[in-house]
Amino acid sequence: MGRQPRLPSVMSDPLTNRGTAFTAAERDRLGLVGRLPDAVLTLDQQARRAYEQLRRQPDDLAAYINLEQLHDRNEVLYYRLLTDHLTELLPIVYDPTVGEAIKTYSHEYRRPRGVFLSIDRPRDLRRSFEELELGPDEVDLVVVTDAEQILGIGDWGVHGIQISVGKLAVYTAAAGIDPARCLAVVLDVGTDNETLLNDPLYLGVRHSRARGERYDAFVAAYLDTVSTLYPDALLHFEDFGAGNARRFLGRYGERYRMFNDDMQGTGAITLAAVRSALNVTGSRFREQRVVVFGAGTAGVGIADQLREAMIRDGLDEDEATRRFWLVDRPGLLLDDMDGLRDYQRGYARPKGEVEDWTAGETGEGDGESGGEGSGGDTGRAADQGIGLLTTVRNVRPTVLIGTSTVRGAFTRQVVEEMAQHVERPVIFPLSNPTEKIEAMPADLLRWTGGKALTTAGIPVDPVEVDGVRHVIGQANNALVYPGLGLGVVVSRAERLTPGMLLAAAEAVTGQVEGGGPGAPLLPQVENLRASSAAVAVAVVRAAVGEGVARVAPDDVVQAVQDAMWQPAYGEAPRSSG
Repeated sequence: MGRQPRLPSVMSDPLTNRGTAFTAAERDRLGLVGRLPDAVLTLDQQARRAYEQLRRQPDDLAAYINLEQLHDRNEVLYYRLLTDHLTELLPIVYDPTVGEAIKTYSHEYRRPRGVFLSIDRPRDLRRSFEELELGPDEVDLVVVTDAEQILGIGDWGVHGIQISVGKLAVYTAAAGIDPARCLAVVLDVGTDNETLLNDPLYLGVRHSRARGERYDAFVAAYLDTVSTLYPDALLHFEDFGAGNARRFLGRYGERYRMFNDDMQGTGAITLAAVRSALNVTGSRFREQRVVVFGAGTAGVGIADQLREAMIRDGLDEDEATRRFWLVDRPGLLLDDMDGLRDYQRGYARPKGEVEDWTAGETGEGDGESGGEGSGGDTGRAADQGIGLLTTVRNVRPTVLIGTSTVRGAFTRQVVEEMAQHVERPVIFPLSNPTEKIEAMPADLLRWTGGKALTTAGIPVDPVEVDGVRHVIGQANNALVYPGLGLGVVVSRAERLTPGMLLAAAEAVTGQVEGGGPGAPLLPQVENLRASSAAVAVAVVRAAVGEGVARVAPDDVVQAVQDAMWQPAYGEAPRSSG
């Protein structure tokens, strides 16, 4: 085999390459004569061939790798394939398949995508961005992770770059955020994953995870640098550890244009589902009693969003807070407990409140929780605290939410206890993947005679109970964050406000069709691009109404449509680069 000629830059850059779609005239002008087979294919034809190749892959991980190889060759074709088959491919490019891809990143490594920032070389932080040669008005979105709590699989160090890449893919496919104006970033601050540290092929820094002042200074330097270089960009934080996610949002949320999907995105989609459920029951937010099982980043983020809705419905902050009972690894959170995180303390119940509670089970200590919901201690039992069943028996909640990653935690006994006191119990087992869900919706419906109002964190097939077909909506953050991001881009909002999050949730709820027996509480993913546009319109209007928008379009709907990048070939470059 002879020497392979070097590809012209127009073909080696996935943003400009169009492969066999280059016309004869373009091949002549760009120096591509003889570099491609003679046939000129349309984008439609290329997409059909790419889909055929994808369908031949033996499993989901192989399909993920196939898509990433296409991503590295031709971004327009990649996103055309993704948007044409979004429902089918969303679980491939993101959760759950991306989790498996993350585990094998160092061994499957092919080419870099994104920006890698090492805590061992903090002086390189600014230079790493400057060498991208992107101007201050050329970046709309930056997704960053430190990979401490990736999905439900924990700490994966530098492998976390793939979560940032996957999140951006969804932003573009679902909401049309221009991929040329996005950056994926990983803060490589070390890892406590012994498997990685002892793997000779591991590509990240080889020491335990940095914490304390050194870590905080590195994150602060990142925020200062990226906000200075790209002052209009939305800074999306993804899969940071439970305590850090909350801490950074509280510390910097008013200073920078920040968004944390694990807290705010999860909270907003759950808020949307609860709103739909209350439309069915005819009750109000201010009347709800909410038990959250799993008081980590997601669980407390959900509580925050629901509490904000209660305040807007007439309760003061203290009254709204008293409407929540959070159960975690130690059991029901009480104000005399040691080791509570700062963000949990506000929801801890007074010790005296529970002294005369009726026990729900022998020996207490039933409040098992863990994983993402409680900082990564998957499956650990409650330490002789007040468990979930006792809490449900005494609180008589109207809403029960699970973010614990404890499979089967919503037992038949717990569910039937709740259903004794509530005509239409609202029960959301949100943990994923399937092996970590608190209960399957089919069981919830059977145990309650079809009365439960439920959604789940995983895709679930329709369930028939007593002749009624129940369609189960998925509480997928992708219904919220792409449109939310697009709304921020269009409005150039100075920051992300609670009102903008509420507007996003209301826009999702507004897309739920029907409302009759068995109707889903959330819209289906099939119409995600149109759904994201609707969310973006609502967010822009909220930003303008709250005075945080730097751009106030006369026609918001048209401004959102104009901002949505389309996966289509435009005019080819005038030169090969």
